[in-house]
Amino acid sequence: MACFIVPAAEAIVTTIITKVVAKKEKAEGEVVVTEGTAKISEKNHIPFSKKLKWLNNLLWGGSFLLAFEHIWSGEVVPWAPFLTATENAERTSVMLHEMATSGVAMAVLVTAFWGAMVAVSSVLEKKQAKEDKAV
Repeated sequence: MACFIVPAAEAIVTTIITKVVAKKEKAEGEVVVTEGTAKISEKNHIPFSKKLKWLNNLLWGGSFLLAFEHIWSGEVVPWAPFLTATENAERTSVMLHEMATSGVAMAVLVTAFWGAMVAVSSVLEKKQAKEDKAV
């Protein structure tokens, strides 16, 4: 009924965090000129903001597809109250239960999958750094 709202809410929060982190990384990565020399830090890893972007893409994509499915089945309509489950108290409690179980489970599962992606990329980055040092 409204399980897509939980991952969408997480997507909103992570989008804001991504923008803040990207701004901070950009500020740290700027070229610093001192006494005629320029210092540019070279990093051979994927910035954390890009990894957060992966999570955003997973969450926004899943939320969009779930919302589309709920629109298709008539559970979400383009007029107030938008969610048909909010028309009476009994259906609202069912909707809130679905959000608390299915919605939270989906958000946690997507975030766990993203965490595994980040862990694998970190292992690959360390392996590459070790190979670069050896050469």
